[in-house]
This record gives sequence, C-alpha cells and structure tokens, in this order.
Amino acid sequence: MTEKPHFQLFIDGTWTEGQAGQVMATQNPATGEDWATFACAAPEDVNRAIAAAKRVLGDPVWRDMTQTQRGKLLYRLAELIEQNAEELGRLETTDSGKLLAETASQTRYVGDYYRYYAGLADKIEGSVLPIDKPDMHVFTRREPIGVVVAIVPWNAQMFLTATKLGPALAAGCAVVLKASEIAPTPMLVFARLIEQAGFPAGVVSVITGDAENCAVPLTRHPDVDRIAFTGGPETAKHVVRNSAENFAVTSLELGGKSPILVFEDADLEGAANGLIAGNFGASGQSCVAGSRGLIHRPILKALIAKIAEKSAGIVVGDPLDASTHLGPLCTSAQVNKIVGALAAARGQGATIHFGGSPLAKAGNYMAPTLVQCESTDTETLKVEMFGPVMSLLPFDTEEEAIALANSTPFGLGSGVFTQNLARAHRVSARLKAGICWVNTYRAISPIAPFGGYNQSGYGREAGIDAINDYTRTKTTWINTSDTPMANPFVMR
Repeated sequence: MTEKPHFQLFIDGTWTEGQAGQVMATQNPATGEDWATFACAAPEDVNRAIAAAKRVLGDPVWRDMTQTQRGKLLYRLAELIEQNAEELGRLETTDSGKLLAETASQTRYVGDYYRYYAGLADKIEGSVLPIDKPDMHVFTRREPIGVVVAIVPWNAQMFLTATKLGPALAAGCAVVLKASEIAPTPMLVFARLIEQAGFPAGVVSVITGDAENCAVPLTRHPDVDRIAFTGGPETAKHVVRNSAENFAVTSLELGGKSPILVFEDADLEGAANGLIAGNFGASGQSCVAGSRGLIHRPILKALIAKIAEKSAGIVVGDPLDASTHLGPLCTSAQVNKIVGALAAARGQGATIHFGGSPLAKAGNYMAPTLVQCESTDTETLKVEMFGPVMSLLPFDTEEEAIALANSTPFGLGSGVFTQNLARAHRVSARLKAGICWVNTYRAISPIAPFGGYNQSGYGREAGIDAINDYTRTKTTWINTSDTPMANPFVMR
C-alpha cells in the first residue's frame, strides 16, 4: 500500500509538526477516501507564529526593506505561482474536488494579483497638509498595520489568499495565514513558494487546525492587529466576538444568496450561460453563486428549455479529467444538506425540472439541478446551497424584480441580463449588493474591489484602495519656527 503524503505547518521559516502532535486526514471528494494527512496547530504553535510576525516587523531585514524591494519579492512570488500552477491546481483538485481545469487556470491568474500589488508597493503615499496654523509643517505617512491574520476557506484558496496576502505584504505587514482544515494541502505547499521567493522568516507563516486549538487563539491573540476573514456568517460572528479581545481591525467576506435578474428583452443564450455559470460553475461551491434566478414571466418557459438543453451535455465525473464539466462537492455533509433542502422545496410545491439527487457513484457527487419555485419561501431560495442547484422564480414587473432581489439578508453578488442600457443602469444602481454583473457573471480582476453588503460582510478586497486597509495613518507635526514654543498657560 502506498503511504499517504503528509504535510507540515510552516512557522517562522521552519517546517514543523504541531506541538500537541495532532494530525488530521483529508479526504478526496472524488473517491470518498482519505488521501493525505496534515499537522494541526496547537495554541503554542499559534503563539509562535504570531511572535515571529511581531518580531520580524521590528527586524531591519523586513522593517527597513524599501517598498520597491518588497514589490520585487511579490513579483518573484507571482512567477513561482505561475510556474507551479499545475501542481498547486492538482493538489487543490485532489483535496477539494474542484475541476483541475479551473484550479490550475485560476492559480495561474492569481499571479496577476501579486503583480498588481507588487506594482502598488511603492505607490503607498502620504500627503502634506495645508494646515491652518503658521510655522507648522504637517504631513501624513502610511505605516504597516502590523500583524495580520488571514483566514481563507477551501473553495477558492489561491484567489482568496492573494486578495489578503498581496496587499498585506506590499504594505509591509507580517501575516499568519490560516488554511481551512477541510482541504488545506495547497496552502501548505504554497508556503514553499513564499520561502523560495525570498521573504524573510516570520513574514508569512501558514498553519491550519481546528477551531478550539487554532482559530480561536489566533483571532483572540493580543498581538494581532488585523483580521481578514472569508467564510460563513456564523463563523464570522465568533471571529468578531474574538476580535473584541484585541481590537483588531476586521474585514469579513461572507456568504451570499445572489440574485440573477433576467428581463424579457435579454439575450436568452447569454442569460442561460450566465445562470449555468453562476450555479453549476465550481459545482456551485462559490460565495457569489447566482442561486436566485429571477425571471421575467413571459420568457420563463423558453429560458428553462434553453437551460435544460445546455445542461443535458454536462459531464459529471473525475475532476482531474479534462472532459469533466462538474466535479464532486467537497464534503458529504454538503450533499446531505442539499438533499434536505430539495425535499423541503418539493413539499412547498416546487418543481424539479432535472437532477434533484446525488449520483449513484463513489464520492460526493450531486446531479446539476433546476428548481422552479412558486414562492419566495421555498427552501432552496432561502439557504446558501453551495452546490449545483439553480432555483428560478418568475416576476412580472421591474419593481417586483428589484424588490425580490433585495429581499435577503445577504448582498454579495448580483446579475442583470437585459439589452436595455437604461434598464441596466437603473436596476444595477438599486440592487443592494457589493458586486453587480450585467450580461455576464463571476468575472473577477485584481483591479476590481470585491465584497458585500449586510450579512455578506464588510470591507473590500482587491482594487487600489485595499492596500490602504493594511496600513495606519501617522500624522507628524513639525514646528519650523526658530521661536521657542509658547508658554501653554498663556492664552492668546
């Protein structure tokens, strides 16, 4: 029997087991079998990683490095990511079930995020203030915020790491990256590239582990200055509570129940492709999944037929196979959750046009599913499915469509399909979501901010302003007069 690979933690430039000796196994979703093991961090390991980050912030090797030099390290990291994209993609696919075609190509594209922030590293500027007092030279400068904890989920690891690590390193921070304990191996291998790029020991540590021994002590630690979290709303509530112990600046990128509005004048081909991409892409395991399809009633029947026609050719299978369109879900628990939601929807009068059940094969495979709903109370319209389930609900007027779109506590993504330019502007402006795609869906770029409203979180990742979120502003006053400072007790 072939020995399973084992992955260690990366702390302060050293590969290590966890102090408590805890080891967990990770499962291949395509087979349902354990394929590797990994070390788990104990509170002592968390303390060591944060201590290393705090130390290196005061070490001249990192503290006094010019912003241009930091940018060059990020350029080097981008090159290494691209060179190792296939290996990282294969690891991510084996660990999470996402298609290799997606994981490898997304990893290659992630290099552009690091290049973007490499280019911004020496563009972090302060300003001279036109102060209202004579003989005073007053200016601001932006300094690294300090020790950053970056917590990423399993479903888009390289992308969600880049949106945090890129600006943090460009700003001169030190980062403890916590990978999801569900499928952490790509992040633990990614740490090798950070090492190879030449970042000083302690600037980035990569750990993983359970909530009690890793996540809680990490987010409560008194030396943490900033927390960047991507995950579910319930976990985020714990993160926010923990941050009350250290007053760490916190940003949250959470889940969604994103609407895609399709109007009667939309191009049906493009709209069908958008709905399929928004629901079946990445097997629906995306925080911006467009899982609430709101369809103008006159075109509902024709659009369902178009989606069914296109979906009939979807190949569900081995995510490492280039011919596969839809792979397994990451966990069996998610399959069970979807099965329960679909059963509830049927009981509420919903119609399942195709799919609706797991596939009879080894692994966590769920058939792509289309649900036609009759009410906003339908279960599949309310809960985040995180699987290949598309739910459609008809509307009759533009006002009704907007009201339905905004009738959710979430607000991450949204989509509008229409050929009417005025309507596109009008509707997109009124949708309560951090992102709106018009006649497209799931497009991303390092240049475009990413984040949500309401229970989809706060703060923005990517874009030019994100780098400032990893800095603090210092204001310096210099008295330029030769006259001594006046007696503070003599008022003029």
